Amino acid sequence: MRIKTTVIITLIGLLLTACASQKKVEYDWSGFNAANPRSILILPVLNNTVDVDAPLFALSTLSVPLGNKGYYVFPVNTVKTVLEQEGLYDGETIKQLGSESLANMFGADSVLYVEINKWDAQYMLLSTTVTVSIDYTLDDKLGNQIWSEQVTTMYTPNNNSTGNPMADLVAAAITAGITRAAPNYIPLMQQANHIAFNSGAKAIPQGPYAPKKTK
Repeated sequence: MRIKTTVIITLIGLLLTACASQKKVEYDWSGFNAANPRSILILPVLNNTVDVDAPLFALSTLSVPLGNKGYYVFPVNTVKTVLEQEGLYDGETIKQLGSESLANMFGADSVLYVEINKWDAQYMLLSTTVTVSIDYTLDDKLGNQIWSEQVTTMYTPNNNSTGNPMADLVAAAITAGITRAAPNYIPLMQQANHIAFNSGAKAIPQGPYAPKKTK
């Protein structure tokens, strides 16, 4: 009986240890809170893919969600134009200037770097999967990283069954072909932004200009 009791206690101890090791670690917001950013400078997007249009598509989706979050966002087209007037066209070259210099140039509290790691449509049998993978990094005006996130979103079009296997097969092939030829990345980028800024485990806090909640 004592042996059984010892075994049970041991198992309970192991179970509690396992549960403790799986406890979710809270994100450290001390750097973000210390910086207390009110404005965000969004830089031209860095592109690690072969799609030359990806940075412009991605850049066009960033201002609205951050503005709705309660931050002043410098107009991305104006920022891009000013940088180009300074001879800065490439995202990697711009990044090498450093967040402190870039923040001083525009009078920003923080600098957002967005990097595209995947932006493609993979064709497999009778389906096409569209994937977007993004790295986000926010630095304060002194060049310290105060927040980061990595998000991957995927989409595979589904066809509603007609009850006719041959018709469904043809429809699936057509849908996959259309998606592969002209994939729509914008909804996936918007979804990635929503996860990063609003709904994810490290969603950034509300900014100072967010609408006050009424009771």
